[in-house]
Amino acid sequence: MTRWGMVIDLDRCTACQACVVACQVENNIPPVDQADSERGRGISWIRLAPFREGEHGTRPSLRLVPIPCMHCERPPCVKVCPATATVIGHEGLVGQIYARCIGCRYCTTACPYTVRQFNWKKPEWPQPMQDGLSPDVSVRPRGVVEKCSFCHHRLQRARDQARMEDRTLRDGDYLPACVESCPAEAMFFGDLDDPRSVVARLAAGPRAFRLLEELGTKPKVIYLSKGESGGDV
Repeated sequence: MTRWGMVIDLDRCTACQACVVACQVENNIPPVDQADSERGRGISWIRLAPFREGEHGTRPSLRLVPIPCMHCERPPCVKVCPATATVIGHEGLVGQIYARCIGCRYCTTACPYTVRQFNWKKPEWPQPMQDGLSPDVSVRPRGVVEKCSFCHHRLQRARDQARMEDRTLRDGDYLPACVESCPAEAMFFGDLDDPRSVVARLAAGPRAFRLLEELGTKPKVIYLSKGESGGDV
């Protein structure tokens, strides 16, 4: 059984936000003007959140941590959705069915990671940005909740390619846009249940940790704490 997951090495991450831009372009995320941004109505499927490091009584350091959807194994968003618009697949991906979403935002309240975004208005792209929309990803209408899908459309493309070549998926065939675009190679993606995959080896290492792990959501996005990163991969 495949269990897709991501590993983010905080030692390598430079907070350049290339992952944020790649996600926005790949998934047809509409731009937000300054007025909407000031109202807190910005839309982003992955964000850089401030994270304080340091012991109590010492001078803390601040670093920015990339936070996509955690695709939890026990996702609270799935449990509270009254329209069954949020579902978890057999490969561990938490998906959003936009045609079912009624915009009640129960899922945004239940998510402890604050990774779900509500579409407050009809999405608009000024010219020539409309010419850059991806045909593989739907444009979400006003009034629905949207979130990171680990670029699920890329999984379908990788499966089709593997089928044409009469083989199974290999480690690295399927990469979300954020992982592929990271110039520091701080993000890794693959099958957590495959002991030969890079993400499985990194997730089992001594530097691995999960955000808010004490809540029992079992996120499939794993972080690597500060340390020597050269020999991990």
